[in-house]
Amino acid sequence: MMYYAYQAQADLMKPWRAVANAAVSFLNNPLVTQFDSATLNHWSAALELFSRAGLTHGRPPFGIDTVHVDGEDVPVHEEAAFSTPFGTLLRFKKEHVSSEQPRVLVVAPLSGHFATLLRNTVAVLLPDHDVYITDWHNARDVSLDAGRFGFDEYVDHVIRFLEELGPGAHLVSVCQPCAHAFAAVAVMAATDNPAQPASMTLMAGPIDTRINPTTVNELATTHSIEWFEKNLISRVPAGFAGAGRRVYPGFVQLTAFMSMNPKRHIDTHVDLLGHIATGNIERAEATKTFYDEYFAVLDLTAEFYLETVNLVFQKHLLPQGLLTWHGERVDPAAIRRTALLTVEGEKDDICSVGQTLAAQDLCTSIRPYKKRHHLQAGVGHYGVFSGSRWAGQIYPIVRNMILAND
Repeated sequence: MMYYAYQAQADLMKPWRAVANAAVSFLNNPLVTQFDSATLNHWSAALELFSRAGLTHGRPPFGIDTVHVDGEDVPVHEEAAFSTPFGTLLRFKKEHVSSEQPRVLVVAPLSGHFATLLRNTVAVLLPDHDVYITDWHNARDVSLDAGRFGFDEYVDHVIRFLEELGPGAHLVSVCQPCAHAFAAVAVMAATDNPAQPASMTLMAGPIDTRINPTTVNELATTHSIEWFEKNLISRVPAGFAGAGRRVYPGFVQLTAFMSMNPKRHIDTHVDLLGHIATGNIERAEATKTFYDEYFAVLDLTAEFYLETVNLVFQKHLLPQGLLTWHGERVDPAAIRRTALLTVEGEKDDICSVGQTLAAQDLCTSIRPYKKRHHLQAGVGHYGVFSGSRWAGQIYPIVRNMILAND
Protein backbone atom coordinates (compact mmCIF):
# COMPACT_ATOMS: atom_id res chain seq x y z
CA MET A 1 0.00 0.00 0.00
CA MET A 2 2.92 2.37 0.66
CA TYR A 3 3.90 2.58 -3.01
CA TYR A 4 0.28 3.00 -4.12
CA ALA A 5 -0.18 5.89 -1.67
CA TYR A 6 3.04 7.55 -2.87
CA GLN A 7 2.08 7.19 -6.53
CA ALA A 8 -1.44 8.51 -5.92
CA GLN A 9 0.02 11.60 -4.23
CA ALA A 10 2.55 12.08 -7.05
CA ASP A 11 -0.18 11.79 -9.69
CA LEU A 12 -2.35 14.26 -7.76
CA MET A 13 0.43 16.85 -7.52
CA LYS A 14 1.62 16.55 -11.12
CA PRO A 15 -0.99 18.90 -12.69
CA TRP A 16 -0.48 21.46 -9.89
CA ARG A 17 3.25 21.49 -10.54
CA ALA A 18 2.53 21.97 -14.24
CA VAL A 19 0.36 24.98 -13.38
CA ALA A 20 3.13 26.39 -11.19
CA ASN A 21 5.65 25.89 -13.98
CA ALA A 22 3.39 27.73 -16.43
CA ALA A 23 3.04 30.57 -13.92
CA VAL A 24 6.82 30.82 -13.62
CA SER A 25 7.11 31.09 -17.40
CA PHE A 26 4.54 33.90 -17.38
CA LEU A 27 6.26 35.80 -14.56
CA ASN A 28 9.62 35.47 -16.32
CA ASN A 29 8.21 36.91 -19.54
CA PRO A 30 10.05 40.15 -20.50
CA LEU A 31 6.71 41.97 -20.52
CA VAL A 32 6.39 41.18 -16.81
CA THR A 33 10.02 41.33 -15.68
CA GLN A 34 10.36 44.90 -17.01
CA PHE A 35 8.52 46.06 -13.89
CA ASP A 36 11.35 44.66 -11.69
CA SER A 37 9.05 44.00 -8.75
CA ALA A 38 10.55 42.31 -5.68
CA THR A 39 7.13 40.85 -4.85
CA LEU A 40 6.76 39.29 -8.30
CA ASN A 41 10.33 37.96 -8.10
CA HIS A 42 9.61 36.22 -4.80
CA TRP A 43 6.32 34.81 -6.13
CA SER A 44 8.18 33.48 -9.18
CA ALA A 45 10.87 31.93 -6.98
CA ALA A 46 8.31 30.27 -4.69
CA LEU A 47 6.36 28.87 -7.63
CA GLU A 48 9.56 27.54 -9.21
CA LEU A 49 10.43 25.71 -5.99
CA PHE A 50 6.93 24.21 -5.89
CA SER A 51 7.17 23.10 -9.54
CA ARG A 52 10.47 21.34 -8.76
CA ALA A 53 9.21 19.62 -5.59
CA GLY A 54 8.46 16.21 -7.15
CA LEU A 55 10.76 13.24 -7.54
CA THR A 56 11.81 11.80 -10.90
CA HIS A 57 12.36 8.12 -11.69
CA GLY A 58 14.47 8.20 -14.85
CA ARG A 59 18.26 8.37 -15.07
CA PRO A 60 19.57 11.91 -15.53
CA PRO A 61 22.16 12.37 -18.28
CA PHE A 62 25.84 11.99 -17.41
CA GLY A 63 26.44 15.06 -19.54
CA ILE A 64 30.10 14.22 -20.26
CA ASP A 65 30.32 15.35 -23.89
CA THR A 66 34.04 16.10 -24.14
CA VAL A 67 37.21 15.36 -22.19
CA HIS A 68 40.64 16.99 -22.32
CA VAL A 69 43.26 14.48 -23.54
CA ASP A 70 46.82 15.31 -24.65
CA GLY A 71 46.10 19.00 -24.91
CA GLU A 72 42.87 18.83 -26.88
CA ASP A 73 39.15 18.38 -26.26
CA VAL A 74 38.04 14.94 -27.38
CA PRO A 75 34.34 14.08 -28.01
CA VAL A 76 32.83 11.45 -25.71
CA HIS A 77 29.89 9.21 -26.61
CA GLU A 78 27.97 6.86 -24.31
CA GLU A 79 27.88 3.33 -25.72
CA ALA A 80 26.02 0.32 -24.34
CA ALA A 81 28.65 -2.43 -24.46
CA PHE A 82 26.37 -5.08 -22.93
CA SER A 83 22.91 -5.09 -21.35
CA THR A 84 20.62 -7.24 -19.23
CA PRO A 85 17.14 -6.37 -17.95
CA PHE A 86 18.74 -5.13 -14.72
CA GLY A 87 21.75 -3.18 -15.90
CA THR A 88 23.85 -1.87 -18.75
CA LEU A 89 27.61 -1.96 -19.11
CA LEU A 90 27.99 1.64 -20.26
CA ARG A 91 31.16 2.78 -21.98
CA PHE A 92 32.30 6.39 -22.28
CA LYS A 93 33.88 6.05 -25.68
CA LYS A 94 36.40 8.70 -26.65
CA GLU A 95 37.15 9.63 -30.24
CA HIS A 96 40.61 10.18 -31.70
CA VAL A 97 42.66 8.82 -28.78
CA SER A 98 46.01 7.83 -30.26
CA SER A 99 47.13 5.21 -27.70
CA GLU A 100 45.33 2.40 -25.90
CA GLN A 101 44.37 3.32 -22.34
CA PRO A 102 43.81 1.06 -19.32
CA ARG A 103 40.26 -0.32 -19.21
CA VAL A 104 38.44 0.48 -15.97
CA LEU A 105 35.09 -0.82 -14.73
CA VAL A 106 33.48 1.54 -12.21
CA VAL A 107 31.07 -0.45 -10.03
CA ALA A 108 28.34 1.99 -9.00
CA PRO A 109 26.13 1.75 -5.91
CA LEU A 110 22.62 0.34 -6.15
CA SER A 111 21.23 2.31 -3.23
CA GLY A 112 18.35 4.48 -4.38
CA HIS A 113 20.12 6.74 -6.88
CA PHE A 114 21.31 6.22 -10.43
CA ALA A 115 24.92 5.66 -11.52
CA THR A 116 25.06 9.34 -12.48
CA LEU A 117 25.81 9.95 -8.80
CA LEU A 118 29.36 9.03 -9.87
CA ARG A 119 29.47 11.60 -12.68
CA ASN A 120 32.49 13.37 -11.16
CA THR A 121 34.22 10.05 -10.47
CA VAL A 122 33.95 9.14 -14.15
CA ALA A 123 34.91 12.62 -15.38
CA VAL A 124 38.15 12.54 -13.38
CA LEU A 125 39.06 9.00 -14.49
CA LEU A 126 38.21 9.55 -18.15
CA PRO A 127 41.22 11.49 -19.53
CA ASP A 128 43.63 8.65 -18.63
CA HIS A 129 41.41 5.59 -18.90
CA ASP A 130 38.90 3.73 -21.07
CA VAL A 131 36.02 3.95 -18.60
CA TYR A 132 32.97 1.71 -18.25
CA ILE A 133 30.30 1.87 -15.53
CA THR A 134 27.57 -0.39 -14.16
CA ASP A 135 24.48 1.58 -15.18
CA TRP A 136 21.80 -0.08 -13.03
CA HIS A 137 18.18 0.04 -14.19
CA ASN A 138 15.21 1.15 -12.11
CA ALA A 139 13.56 -2.02 -10.76
CA ARG A 140 10.09 -0.56 -11.25
CA ASP A 141 10.78 -0.63 -14.99
CA VAL A 142 11.88 -4.30 -15.05
CA SER A 143 9.19 -6.88 -15.84
CA LEU A 144 8.57 -9.78 -13.48
CA ASP A 145 9.45 -12.04 -16.41
CA ALA A 146 13.12 -10.99 -15.99
CA GLY A 147 13.28 -13.00 -12.75
CA ARG A 148 15.08 -12.19 -9.51
CA PHE A 149 18.00 -9.89 -8.86
CA GLY A 150 19.66 -10.45 -5.51
CA PHE A 151 23.15 -10.46 -4.02
CA ASP A 152 24.31 -13.38 -6.16
CA GLU A 153 22.91 -11.83 -9.35
CA TYR A 154 24.72 -8.56 -8.63
CA VAL A 155 27.96 -10.53 -8.32
CA ASP A 156 27.08 -12.34 -11.57
CA HIS A 157 26.73 -8.99 -13.33
CA VAL A 158 30.11 -7.72 -12.12
CA ILE A 159 31.76 -10.94 -13.36
CA ARG A 160 29.96 -10.77 -16.71
CA PHE A 161 30.85 -7.11 -17.19
CA LEU A 162 34.54 -7.81 -16.44
CA GLU A 163 34.44 -10.64 -18.95
CA GLU A 164 33.15 -8.16 -21.52
CA LEU A 165 36.12 -5.88 -20.81
CA GLY A 166 38.48 -8.84 -21.13
CA PRO A 167 41.74 -9.81 -19.38
CA GLY A 168 43.84 -7.06 -17.84
CA ALA A 169 41.05 -4.64 -16.97
CA HIS A 170 40.82 -2.81 -13.65
CA LEU A 171 37.97 -2.47 -11.16
CA VAL A 172 37.03 0.59 -9.10
CA SER A 173 34.14 0.02 -6.70
CA VAL A 174 32.50 2.92 -4.89
CA CYS A 175 30.56 2.75 -1.62
CA GLN A 176 27.83 0.12 -1.08
CA PRO A 177 28.86 -2.49 -3.73
CA CYS A 178 32.42 -2.95 -2.44
CA ALA A 179 31.39 -6.19 -0.73
CA HIS A 180 29.71 -7.44 -3.92
CA ALA A 181 32.65 -6.45 -6.14
CA PHE A 182 35.12 -7.99 -3.69
CA ALA A 183 33.12 -11.24 -3.76
CA ALA A 184 33.08 -11.18 -7.58
CA VAL A 185 36.87 -10.88 -7.77
CA ALA A 186 37.30 -13.69 -5.21
CA VAL A 187 34.99 -15.95 -7.23
CA MET A 188 36.89 -15.15 -10.43
CA ALA A 189 40.21 -15.87 -8.74
CA ALA A 190 38.99 -19.19 -7.34
CA THR A 191 37.87 -20.32 -10.80
CA ASP A 192 40.99 -18.89 -12.50
CA ASN A 193 38.80 -16.71 -14.70
CA PRO A 194 41.09 -15.03 -17.27
CA ALA A 195 39.12 -11.79 -16.91
CA GLN A 196 39.88 -11.33 -13.21
CA PRO A 197 41.00 -7.70 -12.88
CA ALA A 198 44.63 -6.62 -12.72
CA SER A 199 43.78 -4.25 -9.87
CA MET A 200 40.86 -3.69 -7.52
CA THR A 201 40.22 -0.33 -5.85
CA LEU A 202 37.63 -0.33 -3.05
CA MET A 203 36.47 3.15 -2.02
CA ALA A 204 34.48 3.87 1.15
CA GLY A 205 32.69 0.52 1.07
CA PRO A 206 31.34 -1.81 3.79
CA ILE A 207 33.68 -4.80 3.92
CA ASP A 208 33.39 -5.21 7.70
CA THR A 209 30.74 -3.03 9.35
CA ARG A 210 31.54 -4.38 12.83
CA ILE A 211 34.42 -1.91 12.87
CA ASN A 212 33.56 1.58 14.18
CA PRO A 213 29.79 1.18 13.56
CA THR A 214 27.98 4.22 12.20
CA THR A 215 24.36 5.27 12.66
CA VAL A 216 23.59 3.46 9.39
CA ASN A 217 25.19 0.25 10.70
CA GLU A 218 23.36 0.49 14.02
CA LEU A 219 20.01 0.85 12.22
CA ALA A 220 20.70 -2.43 10.42
CA THR A 221 21.61 -4.32 13.58
CA THR A 222 18.84 -3.01 15.83
CA HIS A 223 16.04 -4.26 13.57
CA SER A 224 15.39 -7.79 12.36
CA ILE A 225 15.39 -8.59 8.65
CA GLU A 226 11.67 -9.32 9.07
CA TRP A 227 11.17 -5.72 10.26
CA PHE A 228 12.89 -4.40 7.12
CA GLU A 229 10.76 -6.62 4.90
CA LYS A 230 7.50 -5.69 6.63
CA ASN A 231 8.09 -1.93 6.86
CA LEU A 232 10.21 -1.00 3.83
CA ILE A 233 9.25 -3.36 1.01
CA SER A 234 6.35 -2.61 -1.33
CA ARG A 235 5.03 -3.69 -4.73
CA VAL A 236 5.29 -1.60 -7.87
CA PRO A 237 1.78 -0.36 -8.74
CA ALA A 238 0.02 -0.92 -12.04
CA GLY A 239 1.03 1.24 -14.95
CA PHE A 240 4.74 0.42 -14.88
CA ALA A 241 6.68 -2.32 -16.67
CA GLY A 242 7.63 -3.83 -13.31
CA ALA A 243 4.07 -3.84 -11.91
CA GLY A 244 3.81 -6.38 -9.11
CA ARG A 245 7.57 -6.60 -8.48
CA ARG A 246 8.55 -6.35 -4.82
CA VAL A 247 10.94 -3.43 -4.35
CA TYR A 248 12.62 -1.20 -1.84
CA PRO A 249 11.36 2.12 -3.26
CA GLY A 250 13.84 4.85 -4.03
CA PHE A 251 11.61 7.45 -2.39
CA VAL A 252 11.93 5.55 0.91
CA GLN A 253 15.72 5.59 0.67
CA LEU A 254 15.69 9.29 -0.18
CA THR A 255 13.51 9.99 2.85
CA ALA A 256 16.01 8.10 5.02
CA PHE A 257 18.92 10.10 3.58
CA MET A 258 17.18 13.44 4.11
CA SER A 259 16.04 12.58 7.64
CA MET A 260 19.69 12.25 8.67
CA ASN A 261 20.08 16.03 8.30
CA PRO A 262 16.71 17.67 7.54
CA LYS A 263 17.79 21.15 8.67
CA ARG A 264 20.53 21.28 6.05
CA HIS A 265 18.07 20.51 3.22
CA ILE A 266 15.52 23.03 4.51
CA ASP A 267 18.17 25.74 4.86
CA THR A 268 19.50 24.99 1.38
CA HIS A 269 16.04 25.43 -0.16
CA VAL A 270 15.46 28.65 1.79
CA ASP A 271 18.75 29.90 0.37
CA LEU A 272 17.72 28.72 -3.10
CA LEU A 273 14.51 30.73 -2.83
CA GLY A 274 16.59 33.81 -2.09
CA HIS A 275 19.07 33.14 -4.90
CA ILE A 276 16.27 32.80 -7.47
CA ALA A 277 14.40 35.87 -6.21
CA THR A 278 17.52 38.07 -6.25
CA GLY A 279 18.84 36.82 -9.58
CA ASN A 280 21.89 35.01 -8.20
CA ILE A 281 21.80 32.63 -11.15
CA GLU A 282 25.15 30.88 -10.64
CA ARG A 283 24.48 29.80 -7.05
CA ALA A 284 20.86 28.91 -7.83
CA GLU A 285 21.89 26.69 -10.76
CA ALA A 286 24.49 24.88 -8.66
CA THR A 287 21.85 24.02 -6.03
CA LYS A 288 19.25 23.04 -8.64
CA THR A 289 21.76 20.78 -10.42
CA PHE A 290 22.56 18.98 -7.17
CA TYR A 291 18.90 18.41 -6.28
CA ASP A 292 17.97 17.36 -9.83
CA GLU A 293 20.36 14.45 -9.22
CA TYR A 294 19.40 13.93 -5.60
CA PHE A 295 15.67 13.77 -6.37
CA ALA A 296 16.11 11.27 -9.23
CA VAL A 297 15.37 8.01 -7.41
CA LEU A 298 15.72 4.36 -8.36
CA ASP A 299 13.91 1.36 -6.87
CA LEU A 300 15.90 -1.69 -5.75
CA THR A 301 14.59 -5.22 -6.03
CA ALA A 302 13.43 -6.44 -2.63
CA GLU A 303 15.73 -9.45 -2.71
CA PHE A 304 18.83 -7.37 -3.43
CA TYR A 305 18.08 -4.89 -0.66
CA LEU A 306 17.16 -7.49 1.97
CA GLU A 307 20.04 -9.82 1.16
CA THR A 308 22.56 -6.97 1.25
CA VAL A 309 21.25 -5.76 4.63
CA ASN A 310 21.22 -9.30 6.01
CA LEU A 311 24.50 -10.67 4.64
CA VAL A 312 26.68 -7.53 4.79
CA PHE A 313 25.29 -5.35 7.58
CA GLN A 314 23.72 -7.88 9.97
CA LYS A 315 25.55 -11.21 9.67
CA HIS A 316 28.93 -9.85 8.46
CA LEU A 317 29.51 -13.06 6.49
CA LEU A 318 32.28 -11.78 4.21
CA PRO A 319 34.85 -10.89 6.90
CA GLN A 320 34.03 -14.11 8.76
CA GLY A 321 34.73 -16.25 5.69
CA LEU A 322 31.13 -17.48 5.62
CA LEU A 323 29.75 -15.69 2.55
CA THR A 324 28.52 -17.90 -0.27
CA TRP A 325 27.77 -17.29 -3.94
CA HIS A 326 25.22 -19.67 -5.45
CA GLY A 327 26.00 -22.03 -2.56
CA GLU A 328 29.80 -21.93 -2.99
CA ARG A 329 31.99 -20.34 -0.32
CA VAL A 330 33.62 -17.05 -1.27
CA ASP A 331 37.31 -17.24 -0.34
CA PRO A 332 39.19 -13.90 -0.33
CA ALA A 333 42.46 -15.81 0.06
CA ALA A 334 41.96 -17.06 -3.51
CA ILE A 335 42.84 -13.57 -4.78
CA ARG A 336 46.52 -13.61 -5.76
CA ARG A 337 47.02 -11.83 -9.08
CA THR A 338 44.82 -8.77 -8.44
CA ALA A 339 46.47 -5.77 -6.77
CA LEU A 340 44.44 -4.12 -3.99
CA LEU A 341 43.93 -0.46 -3.09
CA THR A 342 41.53 0.57 -0.33
CA VAL A 343 40.49 4.19 0.21
CA GLU A 344 38.69 5.74 3.17
CA GLY A 345 37.68 9.22 4.28
CA GLU A 346 38.67 10.48 7.71
CA LYS A 347 35.24 12.04 8.38
CA ASP A 348 33.06 9.41 6.70
CA ASP A 349 29.92 8.96 8.82
CA ILE A 350 28.35 6.38 6.48
CA CYS A 351 31.25 3.95 6.03
CA SER A 352 33.66 4.70 8.85
CA VAL A 353 37.42 4.34 9.06
CA GLY A 354 38.49 0.69 9.12
CA GLN A 355 35.47 -0.83 7.40
CA THR A 356 37.06 -0.80 3.92
CA LEU A 357 40.60 -1.33 5.23
CA ALA A 358 39.40 -4.73 6.45
CA ALA A 359 39.78 -6.04 2.90
CA GLN A 360 43.57 -5.81 3.30
CA ASP A 361 43.63 -8.41 6.08
CA LEU A 362 41.24 -10.70 4.21
CA CYS A 363 43.47 -10.80 1.12
CA THR A 364 46.18 -12.96 2.67
CA SER A 365 47.50 -14.24 -0.67
CA ILE A 366 48.20 -10.87 -2.28
CA ARG A 367 51.86 -9.96 -1.93
CA PRO A 368 52.53 -6.90 0.26
CA TYR A 369 53.96 -4.81 -2.59
CA LYS A 370 50.64 -5.17 -4.44
CA LYS A 371 48.55 -3.85 -1.54
CA ARG A 372 48.05 -0.24 -0.48
CA HIS A 373 45.69 1.69 1.78
CA HIS A 374 44.97 5.43 1.68
CA LEU A 375 43.17 7.41 4.40
CA GLN A 376 42.17 10.82 3.04
CA ALA A 377 42.25 13.52 5.67
CA GLY A 378 39.42 16.01 5.94
CA VAL A 379 36.78 14.34 3.75
CA GLY A 380 33.45 12.70 4.44
CA HIS A 381 31.81 9.92 2.47
CA TYR A 382 31.14 11.74 -0.80
CA GLY A 383 34.50 13.50 -0.72
CA VAL A 384 36.21 10.15 -1.26
CA PHE A 385 34.92 9.93 -4.84
CA SER A 386 33.74 13.43 -5.71
CA GLY A 387 35.12 16.95 -5.44
CA SER A 388 38.50 18.63 -5.28
CA ARG A 389 40.26 16.23 -2.90
CA TRP A 390 39.11 13.23 -4.91
CA ALA A 391 40.49 14.84 -8.07
CA GLY A 392 43.66 16.31 -6.59
CA GLN A 393 44.75 13.89 -3.87
CA ILE A 394 42.95 10.54 -4.11
CA TYR A 395 42.77 10.11 -7.87
CA PRO A 396 46.57 10.28 -8.43
CA ILE A 397 46.93 7.31 -6.07
CA VAL A 398 44.21 5.37 -7.92
CA ARG A 399 45.82 6.22 -11.26
CA ASN A 400 49.25 5.07 -10.08
CA MET A 401 47.81 1.78 -8.80
CA ILE A 402 46.24 1.14 -12.19
CA LEU A 403 49.37 2.11 -14.13
CA ALA A 404 51.63 0.01 -11.91
CA ASN A 405 49.54 -3.08 -12.62
CA ASP A 406 48.44 -2.50 -16.21
